[in-house]
Amino acid sequence: MSHLEHAFVLLAQNEMPRILDNALDAVGHTPLIRLDKIARLNGLKCNLLGKVEYMSVGGSVKDRIAKAMVEAAEREGKLIPGKSVVIEPTSGNTGIGLAMACAIKEKEAALRALGAEVVRTPTEAAWDSPESHIGRIPIQLSGSLVAEFLHDRRSRSKIATRNTLRHHIGSINNPLAHEYTTGPEIIEAVVSTPSTPARLSSGKVDVIVAGAGTGGTVTGISRAIKRTHNKDCVIVGIDPHGSILALPDELNKDKEGAPYVVEGIGYDFIPDVLSRDEVDSWIKTSDEEAFAAVQVIMREEGLLVGGSSGSALSGALHWLRSDAGRKVADTEGLNVVVLLPDGIRNYMSKSWFLKIALQSEPSPLAGMIARALKEIDPPPVAIQASL
Repeated sequence: MSHLEHAFVLLAQNEMPRILDNALDAVGHTPLIRLDKIARLNGLKCNLLGKVEYMSVGGSVKDRIAKAMVEAAEREGKLIPGKSVVIEPTSGNTGIGLAMACAIKEKEAALRALGAEVVRTPTEAAWDSPESHIGRIPIQLSGSLVAEFLHDRRSRSKIATRNTLRHHIGSINNPLAHEYTTGPEIIEAVVSTPSTPARLSSGKVDVIVAGAGTGGTVTGISRAIKRTHNKDCVIVGIDPHGSILALPDELNKDKEGAPYVVEGIGYDFIPDVLSRDEVDSWIKTSDEEAFAAVQVIMREEGLLVGGSSGSALSGALHWLRSDAGRKVADTEGLNVVVLLPDGIRNYMSKSWFLKIALQSEPSPLAGMIARALKEIDPPPVAIQASL
């Protein structure tokens, strides 16, 4: 049998893809990818693995909670096709996931590209302020205002009911989505990958590193792994400087309230769904570290990730260099999983990405190409014509 024939036999033995009923069936099921080049650059002997969430259909880890929240609200009779409005405070990814889910479910939703209405709120507003993204919309669209909003958007259609969907910051379906999907996917990927002499594996998830925003992701994954797989797994939470989610609280004092650019992680209050005591160790990260790590992930591993993925990687490397993490870093076969929440799609107009794309130092390869082009195409020689 030729190598090509052998490859096709192996392909046929794998589970073949099936036709999905709609885009929601493509939520999650994201790959766990070895970050071997980054591991070698940092002298790590452990297995450094990235859970690449931008490969979910809506482009981020938030697809999971959007699907879970909408489907739970349907089962409970809180969302009725054509008669309900979903109001969600979000910096982007959850809104995209909800807009996608609601578009598929034929409901009024929330992001312009998917037929949604976007209401901007001031970034500097405190979380509990009526002007904040958490407080403003539910207050201003309460009672008759919701009816008027629907009346206008539905071209004078009759409003029969008004229902609400609790936002992801306080929804129990937020951590449950990760306890029942993200965590089990990680476990399955690690357990089903055999240990070989070339690629040793403990057969367990030994460390999880994840950023915390609402905290649903790190809380849900922690519960899935510690309760069903490995009670000794170390959970490392990543919190940006300026946020107050980390423990002990002293970690937050130095730069508490300072602005930060990385989106999707950190808060100036403790969300209901975050169980901080289920995180074993907290690491604080800066914007500079996050964006530098994004560039490393892109250049070394070819993964087009967003800023919070850079925070997760830089935090993971900090922990692996610490006294607590050094033994893990130096042990072959231990599996360290870094949750990479989203891709670069939503950030391509952001100044930090434009700086990476347009102003970063050229790579050594760029210099080699420039020299080669000069040799192939020498400058034109001036020729003097005689009359």
